[in-house]
Amino acid sequence: MKPSINDEQFDMENGKLDKNREKIPSSSSIRVVKVQNQALLSGLGYCLSSCSMILVNKFVLSSYDFNAAISLMLYQNLISVSIVSILSLLGLISTEPLTWILIKVWLPVNVIFVGMLITSMFSLKYINVAMVTVLKNVTNVITALGEMYLFKKHHDSKVWTALFLMIISAITGGITDLAFNATGYAWQTLNCFLTASYSLTLRRVMDTAKQVTKSGNINEFSMVLLNNTLSLPLGIFLVIVFNEVDYLLKTPLLRLPSFWMVITFSGFLGLVISFTSMWFLHQTGATTYSLVGSLNKIPLSVAGIFLFKVPTSLENSSSIFFGLLAGVFFARAKIREKSQS
Repeated sequence: MKPSINDEQFDMENGKLDKNREKIPSSSSIRVVKVQNQALLSGLGYCLSSCSMILVNKFVLSSYDFNAAISLMLYQNLISVSIVSILSLLGLISTEPLTWILIKVWLPVNVIFVGMLITSMFSLKYINVAMVTVLKNVTNVITALGEMYLFKKHHDSKVWTALFLMIISAITGGITDLAFNATGYAWQTLNCFLTASYSLTLRRVMDTAKQVTKSGNINEFSMVLLNNTLSLPLGIFLVIVFNEVDYLLKTPLLRLPSFWMVITFSGFLGLVISFTSMWFLHQTGATTYSLVGSLNKIPLSVAGIFLFKVPTSLENSSSIFFGLLAGVFFARAKIREKSQS
C-alpha cells in the first residue's frame, strides 16, 4: 500500500477520491486524541509520511535492487489489512463488513487499483522520484478529459492552462532527462491512465457501494480494508504469473533483517498516510489540504534527487521545477473553480 502520488486527485496508494476530502470524517469513523496544535501536527505528519513512503519504495526497488515489485505491494497491503482489522476489532475505528454483494460491486475498481499500484512500483524502479512526480501530473489531464466526456463537466480556462503547462513540463522533462529509461516511462504512462481510470470509476462504484452497506455509507477505513483485502488474492495470482516466486526463493535479500525492517516500515507508512490525511483534513479543510499536497511535491522531488544522487542538468531541473509549479497552479485553479460553482 503506497501513497498515491497524484495528490490533487487522491492518494494513490490508499485509493482515496478527491471529493471525499471535502467530507470531514465523523467521530464514528476515527477517534482523535485531543492535543494542542493539531493542524500543525497533522500537516507535518501527512507531509512526512507521504514523502517517506515514496522515498522508501524507491530505496527498496532501486538501492536494494529488489526485483519483485508485486510481492512488495502484496506485503504492504497485507500489513494494512492486518492493522485495520485489529483496530476495527478493538473498536478504535469502524469499518463496513465485507459482504459478497459489496465485494461484487467493488471488484472491478479493485482490479484497476491493483494495476495502478503495480505500475507505480515498476515506474519508480526505473525513473527518479522527481520525474515520476512531474509525469504523474499527466494523470490530471487524462482525468479532466474523462470528466468532460463521461460526466459532461466543463473546466475554466485557468484549469486548462495549468493542464497545458503540465503537459509541456512532462515532455521537456522527458527530453532533458539524463537518466531516461524507456521502460520506466512506458510503465508511468500506463500508470497515469490507470490512475485516471480509478479516479473516474471510483465515483460511480462508491455510490453503488453505499446502497449495499448496512450503514448506507462507506468511510475511508472501509475503503482501505476493502481495496487491500481484495488485492491479496489478485496479487498472489500475479506473483505466480510474473514468476516472482523463483526470484523470492533465490534472492539473499529475504535473509537480511534490515530489508524486512524497511519493507515492513513501508507497509506501516501506507496506513499512516491514511490516518494523517484524514486528521489533517479534519483540522483544516479541502483548500489547505489540496495546496499542501501540491507544495509537498517540491521537497519530495529535491530529496529524491539528492538522496539517490540522480544525474541532472539545468534544463531538466528547470523542467521539473516548472512542472511542480504547474501542479500548484492547477490546485489553486481547481479550488477557485470549485468555489465559483
